[in-house]
Amino acid sequence: MTKVAAVAERLARLRALCDSGFALAIHIRYTRPSILYRTYDQAWIEHYSERGFMLSDPVVHWGLTHTGAVNWADLADQDPQGVIRDALAHGLHNGCTYAVGPQTSRTIAGVTKTGPEFTAAERAEIAQIVDDLHDLTEGLESFSPETQAALLALTDS
Repeated sequence: MTKVAAVAERLARLRALCDSGFALAIHIRYTRPSILYRTYDQAWIEHYSERGFMLSDPVVHWGLTHTGAVNWADLADQDPQGVIRDALAHGLHNGCTYAVGPQTSRTIAGVTKTGPEFTAAERAEIAQIVDDLHDLTEGLESFSPETQAALLALTDS
């Protein structure tokens, strides 16, 4: 299986687990991800961007300073700008963040789903998927231009 196919397969698995969407910032270096995959509704993406929420998002702050997993509800008291409240209003329920990697190359996933909260098995699967994606894309800058383009093109699928 090629690297691109392996990444695509894991993204498909993540989409299946996160029916209301996810954001996956891979290998964040100097506050910018090497690749950003988002499946949230476009209305939320625009709302988030227009308000500059990335600067105050407690989920992002947590992911940049911790590894492991946290429920968004557990960060509500660290959210004076109301990012989590607005996410709920846009249908992003049962939010959870998982972060992996060193601070110099962190990968952060924000995942959501309708229905009941993620089960322990689903959380473990999400963690494995994100760990795999982090590993599969290590050294992205040294991949062939074709592979880089194909990985970036997955953001549109």
